[in-house]
Amino acid sequence: MISLDDLKALARPAQTKIVLLVMDGVGGLPRAFDGKTELEAARTPNLDAMAAQGTLGLADPVAPGITPGSGPGHLGLFGYDPLQFRIGRGVLEAVGIDLHLTDTDLAARGNFCSVDGRGLITDRRAGRIPTEVCTRLCGLLEKIQIPGVELIVRPVREHRFVVLFRGAGLEEGLSETDPQEVGKAPLSVHAETSHAGHAAEVANLFIAEARKALADQHPANMVLLRGFS
Repeated sequence: MISLDDLKALARPAQTKIVLLVMDGVGGLPRAFDGKTELEAARTPNLDAMAAQGTLGLADPVAPGITPGSGPGHLGLFGYDPLQFRIGRGVLEAVGIDLHLTDTDLAARGNFCSVDGRGLITDRRAGRIPTEVCTRLCGLLEKIQIPGVELIVRPVREHRFVVLFRGAGLEEGLSETDPQEVGKAPLSVHAETSHAGHAAEVANLFIAEARKALADQHPANMVLLRGFS
């Protein structure tokens, strides 16, 4: 990958604008009945018109054979080397809605989800609730009290939100709570480094209190957290 310094040296101011259209998540396999992928079978007149007038290409955001998460993938698309600039998904989500971060913040991306009476996930995205509902639920979560920690909870879009844990000794290096499947309970947060034990305790306390705060809500009655950074 070309270095960021080289990119800066090559860049020239211009009056024109560029639309960067990223085809993400269309790597489907051929269908059994006609041998075509979903994209090959789709009718795409607008995409075809833009392709005829634009420049096309394939990108390896990190390196050939490496499938990155959305954090490294986005950095690579905009010219940053994901191996040099390691920015977690929680921080990207926070700066994406213009949240001001401090050196004592631990950020996480959150999803409102649905769980049944046994605490098992029935919908990892709570039916993609409207953003207005997400905003109201974030207000409930921000009322949670954790000793020594300031909580900042902000809506992003639909079921997605950001939570900032602000306080001393909150280090990254935490596991995520989304099991990536329905029919399973949300996972507990575990410290993956020796310095993240306190942060894991704070995150698990927040999750437990969130379950109580959302108990009467439907369909968004639980949270999933990932991308602690």
